[in-house]
Amino acid sequence: EVQFVESGGGLVQAGGSLRLSCAASGFSFDDYAIGWFRQAPGKEREGVSCIGSTDGSTYYTDSVKGRFIISKDNAKNTVYLQMNSLKPEDTGVYYCRGLLICGAQAMRIMLPGSWGQGAQVTVSS
Repeated sequence: EVQFVESGGGLVQAGGSLRLSCAASGFSFDDYAIGWFRQAPGKEREGVSCIGSTDGSTYYTDSVKGRFIISKDNAKNTVYLQMNSLKPEDTGVYYCRGLLICGAQAMRIMLPGSWGQGAQVTVSS
């Protein structure tokens, strides 16, 4: 069974930092890209960032470029999202999922599986 477990969320003041972790299991982690998504209150879920499988290519949505850094540890089947200079508009529940490839449009094509519990990120002003 494909599973994703997100952790590392919390409450932080604007300008602060958080590091999210995504532990994946049940599929060949090394062969697929991993994406981070977020859902703000009252809004649709959106793709935030992704990282490729073999080449480690990355993608960031415009609103987080220069502030967020995605990385992965294949030995631990874990992907991280370092979030710096957080803004109140970054508030939401953050999820991760497997992707065929990493890219702006490619984030719409997710591997089979279900959403995890997510990690709540709340940024106060």
